[in-house]
Formats: sequence, structure tokens, C-alpha cells
Amino acid sequence: MKKILGITSIRSDYDLMSSLYAILHEDPDIDFRLLVAGAHLSATYGRSVELIRRDGFRILGEIECLIDGDSARARLKTASILLQSAVDLVSNWDPDVLIFAGDREDVLIGGMLGTYLRIPTVHFYGGDHEHDGHADTAVRNATSKLATAHVVAIEEHKQRLISIGEDPARIFVAGSIALDKFRLLKPMSKRELFAKFPEGKNLEGYALLVFHPVDAEEELAGEHYENILLALGDQGIPVAGNYPNSDPGHSHIVEVTRRYELEPGCWFFKNLEREWFLSLYRQARFIIGNSSSGILEAASLPLPAINVGLRQRGRLAGENVIYCDSDRAAIREAITHAMQPAFRDSVSRMTNLYGDGHSAERAYQYVKHTDFSAIRPKTEDPLRLRARQIQDQERS
Repeated sequence: MKKILGITSIRSDYDLMSSLYAILHEDPDIDFRLLVAGAHLSATYGRSVELIRRDGFRILGEIECLIDGDSARARLKTASILLQSAVDLVSNWDPDVLIFAGDREDVLIGGMLGTYLRIPTVHFYGGDHEHDGHADTAVRNATSKLATAHVVAIEEHKQRLISIGEDPARIFVAGSIALDKFRLLKPMSKRELFAKFPEGKNLEGYALLVFHPVDAEEELAGEHYENILLALGDQGIPVAGNYPNSDPGHSHIVEVTRRYELEPGCWFFKNLEREWFLSLYRQARFIIGNSSSGILEAASLPLPAINVGLRQRGRLAGENVIYCDSDRAAIREAITHAMQPAFRDSVSRMTNLYGDGHSAERAYQYVKHTDFSAIRPKTEDPLRLRARQIQDQERS
């Protein structure tokens, strides 16, 4: 029986992978478990570990490691606690493969655990790139160099990994697993959804707001978040907003939500059950903020996505994405554009560049049937790989 351990520390990476986790969990030939840590266990972020339990996945261990401080030091200390606490747990269970997704500090810990404990690892969603200067891009690339193998969303990401010295034989293109949940889950009707909103909220025609801090604009995070609320208010558009992640600067955003939470046209939430959140997503007029969801997932509905500020700049995006600066006027102009019938009509006919909603099954087949132990040692020389690529190009 193949033992597979997934590492998850926040709701966002769990949502990226949950469709794959479900298939691995149901396979009688696989002993699949999760190492749950960080924000999942924090009341501040809604204790999303309860959602994992409701999904029925076996949890190898829960690591209470999140230092709930709004600073770069807190994030680094959190990572160090996760590493120290996970070593014996992972070593004692001795999985055949570790899997982890994305670009937060926990994936770097996963790569280190695999490297030093000599456990094969598969990193999901490597090869992406943003121009925003956020730590995530550097962490993603560093993790890719530590990982045994990669499951990426698109061919561009594969080529980017090759450009940093990864062997093409280690890279599998599956599409974005995050898109599968839109195909698999039946959404609530609008009537059912609106019945769940708190009494006294008037959210007809709402926008979905998901916004997180970025390193270069950490101190301005609250101001930019409020600019979004004000620009939406200028056009009479209510908002359903997600609380921010644990990146430095999140407290400035939380402070703004507390000032607006009693407004009839504003509703803010921490964690919602998957069916509720996806229904909220589907019924929104558009998504606004700076979440990767606007790049990856909104095109599957399809839904206009307004990306505010630096975060996510440089990523491959579909025609549904509108980039704008963080000032109120620029955001208001982007909202006007997103509401134009011609633009919405073009979005309604688009195809998602990141996949077809069947990526989890492809990734499952790759993870189940690949002998990662045979390729765990990374002996290839990047210079020789590059020379071979040049020769292949010359022959073609």
C-alpha cells in the first residue's frame, strides 16, 4: 500500500487540492493522510480544520504553530515551529511520498522535510510567476528546486521550471485541480443562498471581494481595501468579503472590515462550507481584490475579475481579468468596465486557460503510478540539461 502524506496549513491551499485528496482518500490501495497546521487551527482564521474533518480525511497530526502576529518575523517563526514540530511526526510515519501545493512557507518546509528525511516529494503549482515582488514567488521557486517532481497547471509553468534547471521528465502538466470543484459540486439556488445571509443585509447584486496583503504594499493594505469598498459603494454595489490570510499587513484589513461590518451592504466572512462558498462565487456580479482565484478559477464560471494593485501581476490571465491601480478612481473605472455588457458578453464565451475541470484525475494517476523513489536523488546537472535542450532545439 502506498502511503501518501499531504501538507496543508491554510484554507487556500486546501481548496486547491481537495478534489485530488478526495480521490486519494477513496483508493483502497493508498493510505492517504493529512498533516494539518497553521491557520487551519486558528480561531482568528475560522478553524478550517473543522471543514477537513467534515470532508472525512484522515489526519496524521495537527501542528499548532501559527504565531498570530502581523509581522514578517511572525511568519518566519511560524515556519520554524512547523519544521521542528513536523520532523518526528513525518519521520515516524515514513510516507512513500509527500505532496504539497502552492507558494506559502509550509511548502518550503515540505521540501526540506523530503530532502533531509529522504522522502520523495511532489510540489503542485510550481512554475508560476508574479511581478509583485511578494515572497511567494521566491518560495515557490526554492521549493521547486527541493522537490522530487512537479504537477503544474499549464505548459508555460513547465517551461519556466525547465528554465531554472528542472528535468522535463520530472514535470507533469495536469491543469489546475482547483477548477474541478466547480464541475463536481451542485450550487445552491439564489434563493437558498440569500436565505443564509445574516438578517438585515441587503446584498442584491453583490461583488465578491477577496483581498490579501502584498509585501511591497504591506502598510497600505487597509487603505487599498477601503478604497475597494468605497469604489463599490460609489456605484451602489454591495459586497461579500473574505477575511485576509495571515500575511503581514492582514491586521490593517481586519480593522477596516470591523468598521464596515454593520453596513447593510457589507458582509464579511472567515470560512464557509464549500457548497456555500462556491454558490456565493457563482452568484456574484464579479470578483474583485487580488486573489489568485480571479486568475485561475473565475474564468471557469465565467466571471469578470478585477485585480487591484500589485499582487498577481505578471501571471498568465484570461480576458476576464481587469488589472487596475489601488486608488479609488482607478478601481471605480475598472468596475465600470467590468459592468459593460460588451465586456460581460465576451467573458461569457471564454475558455479557461488553466484547465477543463478534470485535472484531479490526471494528477491522481500520476501520483499513484509513478515510482518517485526511483527518481528521488536529483543527480542531473542543470548545465548539461541546458546543453541538451539547445541540441534538441538545433536538431528540430
